[in-house]
Amino acid sequence: MENPMRLHAALLLTLVGVAATRATAEDAALTPEVVVTLQQNSDIDLHPTARQVAFVRSIPRAADDEPGGDYSQVWLAAGPDDARPLTRQKGNASNPRFSPDGRLLAFRAQRDEHHEKTQVFVIDPRGGEARPLTTHETAVQAYAWSPDGTRIAFTAADPPSEEETEAEEAGRDWTVVDQDHKYTRVWLLDIATGTERVLFEEDRSAGNFVWLPDGSGLVVAAARTPRVDDQMMFSRLYLLSAEGGSLRPICETAGKLGDLAVSPDGKRLAFAGATALNDPLPQTVFLVDLPTGAARRLGLGEVSVQQVEWTSDSNLLVLVDGGTGTRLISAPTSQQTTHGQPLRQVTRQIALQRGTGLVASIASRPEHPAEVFVADAWDAEATRWTDSNPQLEAVRLARQETINWQSGELQIAGVLTYPRDYAAGQRYPTIIHPHGGPEGVSQNGWQSLPQMLAARGYVVLQPNYRGSGGRGVAFSQGDHDDLGGEEFADILAGLRKLVDDGITDPQRVGIGGWSYGGYLSALAATHHSEVFKAAIMGAGISNWLSFAGTTDIPHEMSLVHWNRYAYDNLELYWERSPLSRIAVAQTPTLILHGAGDDRVHPGQALELYTALKIREVPTQMVLYPRSGHGISERAHRIDLYTRQLNWFDQYVK
Repeated sequence: MENPMRLHAALLLTLVGVAATRATAEDAALTPEVVVTLQQNSDIDLHPTARQVAFVRSIPRAADDEPGGDYSQVWLAAGPDDARPLTRQKGNASNPRFSPDGRLLAFRAQRDEHHEKTQVFVIDPRGGEARPLTTHETAVQAYAWSPDGTRIAFTAADPPSEEETEAEEAGRDWTVVDQDHKYTRVWLLDIATGTERVLFEEDRSAGNFVWLPDGSGLVVAAARTPRVDDQMMFSRLYLLSAEGGSLRPICETAGKLGDLAVSPDGKRLAFAGATALNDPLPQTVFLVDLPTGAARRLGLGEVSVQQVEWTSDSNLLVLVDGGTGTRLISAPTSQQTTHGQPLRQVTRQIALQRGTGLVASIASRPEHPAEVFVADAWDAEATRWTDSNPQLEAVRLARQETINWQSGELQIAGVLTYPRDYAAGQRYPTIIHPHGGPEGVSQNGWQSLPQMLAARGYVVLQPNYRGSGGRGVAFSQGDHDDLGGEEFADILAGLRKLVDDGITDPQRVGIGGWSYGGYLSALAATHHSEVFKAAIMGAGISNWLSFAGTTDIPHEMSLVHWNRYAYDNLELYWERSPLSRIAVAQTPTLILHGAGDDRVHPGQALELYTALKIREVPTQMVLYPRSGHGISERAHRIDLYTRQLNWFDQYVK
């Protein structure tokens, strides 16, 4: 028999070891190396009858993988902690959609052994090998099952002509800008025969679409060209017969279009759209009588619509951004009264099982990235079904919350993240982290960079300045023709609140953001250099005049935010450019940019970098190859985060 004293000593050592491990785990910080291992979930679909959810999970690449973004897999969940992958570990599967009878699950993927372009595949949800449904000449961009499950409608761009192929092979492969368009058209696949046919020949480029419930046709959003700007700003709604023919206009629309949904009886279309050409978001619900085209607006209050679903022929379920959170709103179409349900998690997508009322969603909370949640009804508490990142159990995160402050006549909200070891009464170095857009919105869900900064002892404020989404049309238009003006005053007012509350040390303040947040950071480094000890411009704008001629969205950035083009507004465009105050700039500025960025050309980074170098202001510029307006490769992301943290440590902390 074992000596009791020895057993006692061994048990004591074990308990000490467990306690030490737990203390170490509780002290573990969120770092760039941890962030790039995090899996994200997206793009859900509910089984038509069973309690099952299909979704996409991103799988980060290992350090020894070849460069590239995350892999993606289709997963199936049947309950809490009951999820499994249906597609390959190192794949690129996306857009899972159950067939109407639930026997098959379709998804998009690119598999070389079947076809070099992205196609639609199907798999038995119970398991087995996937097989291709489409073998189209060009990549399938979007698809949808017909209501009876016998057909697949999909969109795909026109292929190159034989003459174009021969010219490319001969080295005569130049492009005539804005003339060599490849339109995206709607195609129909008959599943039984495998035959496919195009549904319209007009020179229009299709985007979002949805079937009519009887399968006789589709509602299609289409633009005059495939250019990003035209798709974003000038798409219109059309009816398209499943037999083929012309695109028939449904109703007049202005500006951006969002989600589409047709009532179960096929009589009405609900869509998210802009109220005017200069509305920054498709944030309002419109109802259209399909036989007549008569349209009206559905009032939901000061929110921004994300998604629209019909629960019956007379009631909508609408997912909205509301301030720093999200809500579900039940909206009878025959009344002005609505009933809203604030959500405990920041929700990005819902899927509805109309027969039972079951609602699945993709949502994050401050303690975790996007996961799958399921509720028995739209107004019931949702249960978390997935836990994709158990490594976060070893990380101690900082407290974050919504705060409000007054700026002129407006109350402004934002998300405040405290230092991980915050002690009341002590002042801390502070980083302002403005969102992009400017019609983006910072919400109280998962926040990677603020939490990494908090682990290093910073306060982080993410302000929803005027021009942000989440508070209706008027608020999102509040910065029009005034970019960098009162919206920046909102940011400074939030900073003053933190100073007045004894949280922020006013001598240790930095700012950093991406895209429009990068613009605001460059503006801080030049126009407000006396306030900020360091700035980071990520894919930001330094010169509005040159930006207007090099971005892929000149109409959107001009008409939506300035209400007029740069060439009719030269003085204000230049006055609000960071470069216009370069003579007084003193703030050390880190400049980060994707080398292949079409949205904000890398020339914007180079212009500011060159000017700062001439002024002998400390600066550094980093270009990430193979990257556009976002940075996705593992090594690039680690470098991106690490440089930001170190820049603030050097010049702010």
